[in-house]
Amino acid sequence: MTIPRLLAVSDLHVRYPDNRSIVEGLQPTSDGDWLIVAGDVAEQVGEIEWALALLRERFARVIWVPGNHELWTRGKDPVPLRGGERYRLLVERCRALDVLTPEDPFPVWDGAGGPATVVPLFTLYDYSFLPAGTATSEEGLAAAYAAGVVCTDEHLLHPDPFPDRAAWCAARLAESERRLAECDPEIPTVLVNHWPLTRLPTEVLRYPEFALWCGSERTADWHVRYRATAVVYGHLHIPRVTWEDGVRFIEASLGYPREWRARDERNGTVVSEQLLRQVLPTP
Repeated sequence: MTIPRLLAVSDLHVRYPDNRSIVEGLQPTSDGDWLIVAGDVAEQVGEIEWALALLRERFARVIWVPGNHELWTRGKDPVPLRGGERYRLLVERCRALDVLTPEDPFPVWDGAGGPATVVPLFTLYDYSFLPAGTATSEEGLAAAYAAGVVCTDEHLLHPDPFPDRAAWCAARLAESERRLAECDPEIPTVLVNHWPLTRLPTEVLRYPEFALWCGSERTADWHVRYRATAVVYGHLHIPRVTWEDGVRFIEASLGYPREWRARDERNGTVVSEQLLRQVLPTP
């Protein structure tokens, strides 16, 4: 019998029919499998609910964190809420599905490789991952705009009621640090966030200016300070495993169809068979 595993995936982007088909095919290998969903499920609330409800029916526990796409508000969106109100609605919908969020008590994985406190985070970014040759976020943004590298968040991710996204990020970081400090210091953590917690993963970006929208320097030591046995993230659409300070960092993205198809062609693999990343026990 297969032992239960703590698994992870991110950036499902189910607005694309091919991605939706892949999600429909995702299955646990044990009745006790948990699944981390590290953001960017979809952009519309109904599609987010559809995907999380499907996964919750199949997995013993589902843990979700928001990505930037969940927080977008388009002009024709049937749910026109913005910023904090949109996030709170998503939390309410997740709770109705029995899906855990960054606002809920942190669960403890007691299966193989545990115990470990699974910590879903929502941090956003504060433009501190600066492009080379710049010293401030203002200079960094100017360089990005000059290079033609501008994240769609600048138009669709509204920070209400905060004055800007950096201020919302600062509030989220403070709340996350408060809750992390309350975790049992005797139990390791699995830190889960949509955006990378360190700058290292962004060094392979094709367009380095995009790092501005990828995290905060304030989280650079969280994997050490908060005793992480693993860190799960997405956002970059570059699925891989890296190591920092002896901690395993797992980028768990599916990404857009053009991206995963290109990976399949290179590797000769079927994406749906390798999509779910094993977090614990360590493979």
